[in-house]
Amino acid sequence: MAGYKLNRITSDLKLALSDLMRQVKDPRVSSLLSIVKLDVSTDLSYATVYVSAIEGHDATAESVKGLKSASGFLRRELGARLKLRKVPELRFVADDSIAKSTNIASILDSLAEEDRKDD
Repeated sequence: MAGYKLNRITSDLKLALSDLMRQVKDPRVSSLLSIVKLDVSTDLSYATVYVSAIEGHDATAESVKGLKSASGFLRRELGARLKLRKVPELRFVADDSIAKSTNIASILDSLAEEDRKDD
């Protein structure tokens, strides 16, 4: 399969899945959940979805549990929206990159504030 086609399907899956995650009614799924990365296998049989929540790693891990239980619903809706012959099996992985980036941003802000005090 051409790399262009795989990249296009990956971006389409990411857009549709981010919209569908807002429709999941499971209370474990955070409303502030975002898809960090999406990897699709070359034969389109598996898609690994890396998700992260702003609330932290605990909320992300709890959201992953909710998304795993709703994976059948998500897969069915993806098949209806994207008209794919083979809808990939979804694997959700908790990623704490948003929490790490907010920590780094707060450290940079404190360093900038100290620099302003020195001047």
